[in-house]
Amino acid sequence: MNHLWSPWRMAYIAKHSKMEGCVFCIAAATTDGPENLIVHRGQRAFVILNRFPYTSGHLMVVPFAHQPSLEALEADTRAEMIELVTQAMHVLRAVYCPQGFNLGANIGEAAGAGIAEHVHLHIVPRWSGDTNFMSSLGQTRVLPEELEQTWRRLNRAWQSPPPVAPGDCAEAIGM
Repeated sequence: MNHLWSPWRMAYIAKHSKMEGCVFCIAAATTDGPENLIVHRGQRAFVILNRFPYTSGHLMVVPFAHQPSLEALEADTRAEMIELVTQAMHVLRAVYCPQGFNLGANIGEAAGAGIAEHVHLHIVPRWSGDTNFMSSLGQTRVLPEELEQTWRRLNRAWQSPPPVAPGDCAEAIGM
């Protein structure tokens, strides 16, 4: 058996393994930064990095209202969530130049929701060939940067996103 070591994760495990309550509500109640991973706050919803991302830049749009499903939310909240998804795509395109996106929601435990009690939308940037042997055979994801660095890049770009249109990424990555 092969082992992929990630010792920096122990601090997170030790801190969060005893957490009680909704992780989204707890994050929303704390100051924004690399610790809670909230990239942007709207009036009715916020944008947060996924702590267990599929790819770098995997974001989620979460309503402040603690509800298990979209239909339990007010229409204004649902509308703001879709606008935040659109803004997130623009920011991700400017920072990471993805070639596509997966957008989705897992509503209910039967649908695969890891946090079924608080509905949220996923925005996953994708690149041609980003599924490789590590994901396919090793069932392991390799991310090229730490979450704190991803947060810094996306937070900075959210404040003043560079004008990048789909397919126009020559100067956008800026790593």
